[in-house]
Amino acid sequence: MSTSAPRDDVLDCLVIGAGPAGLTAATYLARYRRKVVVIDGGRSRARWIPASHNCPGFPFGVAGDELLQRFRAQADEFAVPIVPTRIDTLTREGGDFVAGDGQRSWRARQVILATGVVDRLPEIDDAEQAIASGVLRLCAVCDGYEARDEAIGVLGPGEVALGHAEFLRTFSRRVTALDSQAGDAPDATLRQRAAAGGIALRGAPVRLAWREGACLATFADGSSERFDTLYPVLGADAQSALAQALHAAVDEGGELRVDSSMQTSVPGLYAIGDVVSGLNQISVAVGQAALAATAVHRQLPPNPR
Repeated sequence: MSTSAPRDDVLDCLVIGAGPAGLTAATYLARYRRKVVVIDGGRSRARWIPASHNCPGFPFGVAGDELLQRFRAQADEFAVPIVPTRIDTLTREGGDFVAGDGQRSWRARQVILATGVVDRLPEIDDAEQAIASGVLRLCAVCDGYEARDEAIGVLGPGEVALGHAEFLRTFSRRVTALDSQAGDAPDATLRQRAAAGGIALRGAPVRLAWREGACLATFADGSSERFDTLYPVLGADAQSALAQALHAAVDEGGELRVDSSMQTSVPGLYAIGDVVSGLNQISVAVGQAALAATAVHRQLPPNPR
């Protein structure tokens, strides 16, 4: 543990990201009596959630916006400053981190990144409304149960789509994998695997439309199919560029690699939530936040009362 005297103009920790992970980490740090600021880019993935029924403590479900408000209210209770902006640069200067948004900068002894991922969505009219209605769903782990017994489509590259479709057979007998990389003739091996799993397999639709509470997929041969729910599994872009600029290690998908305390390969730089390799779940993210915030507190100089 460092024993050097703290500087008044340096934050103990800067938290970049104001989703469930970032706000939880900030609340922990404030309760550890640390000087912390949260940067809120306003793009938390949680905002897409129409209603989560697997978030602990909400037996009747909770909307993503309401959940974010609750996390923010808890941080506000401990006077955590939350700044609405987007960080463009993160560098090291004299042992500290310096983050900037093009107009202002923040200097911090430690940084927690909670910057998340950005989902790649299919081309469909009114995608946000389709998500809000539950027709377009982004996480089968989160809400596969809510799609039980529905006609479910899974859109993505063949192997990926089929793997997710096999998981969704847990919830419905009517699951179709839509191979986004195949025309009208998906691979024969994939067709055999799909048949063995009780899954229909089709090529890529030429058009997707949201109609009357369902997704209508139109194919090149002129046929169409109606899905109560469509899961796109087209991947996501990890928002790890700030860490990569400091040469932090990432996996093949660009998500950050961390140790058991959520520290990246860059000392003093921590990462939590969806930007980290692993299961993207709110309950996982808040657990990671507790680990990271506690590790940050222990690495900082003591702050006796």
